[in-house]
Amino acid sequence: MTDEMASSADWMSNLNEKFIEIPLSQLAIPGSHNAMAYSLDVDSSVLEPKKLKSFDKMFGSFLRPIVKKWGTAQDKTISEQLEAGVRYFDLRVAGKPESSDFFFYHGLYTIMTVKEGMTELATWLGQHTKEVVILSFSHFKEMLDSQHSELTGFLKEHFKTKLCPKTQMPSLKACWENGYQVVLSYDQSGVNDDPLLWPRIQYWWADNSDPKEVISYLNNQKQKGRPEGFFVAGLNLTIDGNDMLLYLMKSLKEKTMSAYPLLLDWVKEQHRGSDGESINIIAGDFVGANSLVQDVIRLNSADIVHENPTD
Repeated sequence: MTDEMASSADWMSNLNEKFIEIPLSQLAIPGSHNAMAYSLDVDSSVLEPKKLKSFDKMFGSFLRPIVKKWGTAQDKTISEQLEAGVRYFDLRVAGKPESSDFFFYHGLYTIMTVKEGMTELATWLGQHTKEVVILSFSHFKEMLDSQHSELTGFLKEHFKTKLCPKTQMPSLKACWENGYQVVLSYDQSGVNDDPLLWPRIQYWWADNSDPKEVISYLNNQKQKGRPEGFFVAGLNLTIDGNDMLLYLMKSLKEKTMSAYPLLLDWVKEQHRGSDGESINIIAGDFVGANSLVQDVIRLNSADIVHENPTD
């Protein structure tokens, strides 16, 4: 492991003391959009988009490789993403009619089950005891209320005392003192009373394929003021499914990587702090393929901590 990789793997434990004592919602945190979409199963049924799902039975052998090409949003494993410094994970879960397991998905089901993915993550946390992750479970498909109870029960039992309760926004220092390493957000009605399940984390999503429009959208969101608690600025592009020629000729990675130079320029201009324009989590596709993670982490190395003018 190189020195840079080692510092990224433990970047939280290496922060300046003033960043250790502020709320996690005021740190700049690198995030992974559709974090598990490196493990898509080309042999599984199509879950989305809806306009293609109906053609799966008839044209699946032709359709699924295309869906996988555009659904694959990451190319690093969860351990590799953690090593690179990613600390926010966008996790989308689906049930399978023919299986008792839960799977991640993005267009297709993943090969890796939720239990396998969370076991890999927990193992890594056990080796990096001062690193804290934010897990955002959302966009559930093919799941009954009883399955939500089963999944949340597994997650609470799996992470046990590593789970940070939602009583108040913690700092890294508070997490270290209490042995907390996991903030667990679960975006489903009926779990609001559970002290270990944090509510939905707001995600700023431009829903656009043009990086200039994504940047404009994010700047407009910042003008509206800082949300309470955790929030995500999403750098991920949305691809117009009506352009079939683009679908056939290119991939999500090609489209994303060509847009990143502009997006990374925007990242480098940001800062973190308690004022209304600061950034918290910044998430993107294909994390680890460029300097995104490092650029976000560096936002925590400013010489001053921005304060509210009214303080």
